[in-house]
Amino acid sequence: MGFAAKRVMPAVSLGTLLVAALLADLVWPVLVLMGVERVVVAPGATVVTPLRFVHYPYSHSLLAMCGWAAVFAAAHALARRATMMTALLLAATVLSHWLLDVVSHEPDLPLTITGSTRLGLGLWNSLAGTAAVEITMFAAGIWLYGRSTQAVNRKGRILLFGLCAFLLVLYLGNLLGPPPPSGQAVASAGLATWLLIAWGYALDRHRQQKPPAA
Repeated sequence: MGFAAKRVMPAVSLGTLLVAALLADLVWPVLVLMGVERVVVAPGATVVTPLRFVHYPYSHSLLAMCGWAAVFAAAHALARRATMMTALLLAATVLSHWLLDVVSHEPDLPLTITGSTRLGLGLWNSLAGTAAVEITMFAAGIWLYGRSTQAVNRKGRILLFGLCAFLLVLYLGNLLGPPPPSGQAVASAGLATWLLIAWGYALDRHRQQKPPAA
């Protein structure tokens, strides 16, 4: 979603778009390590992931994510003097994370902070279905980003290829690799997501918006 969003928000850095798309997963590891939210390793929880998300309303409930989306969009608008449309699109990018999680997760995504309602369609119960949907979405996002930008130098090509290859290897490792040792270990590894954000900012400095077709 972060890559694809560049098509409709060409003035916004890819790094910022990745923050928007991944905001829930950037907040979540911090809250887990602080003991505010909880995840456990339960092999067989789903076919795709051995993680059971016991408690994560502050990072992943619909209500909380609406708040995160509003704060993030407002902060960007103030810092960059962005238009209202850009702010709304950034907020929508943040919220897209929750909608896509609903498709993938078991019924464990809360609507509110304290309510008992949980949603999830359970795509992760099918390995083939998950791979087909998520790899197709990943490829589509990269294609849209590539159609919207062009490299201004060699680094612009190398950094894009490297980021795509790294994300694909990381994804396949998560999909096919062994279970992690603990929920805390998962959260600690999740902090490394910020390296992808830095990579996105670096990449965007070596690419520019493609001129409109004649």
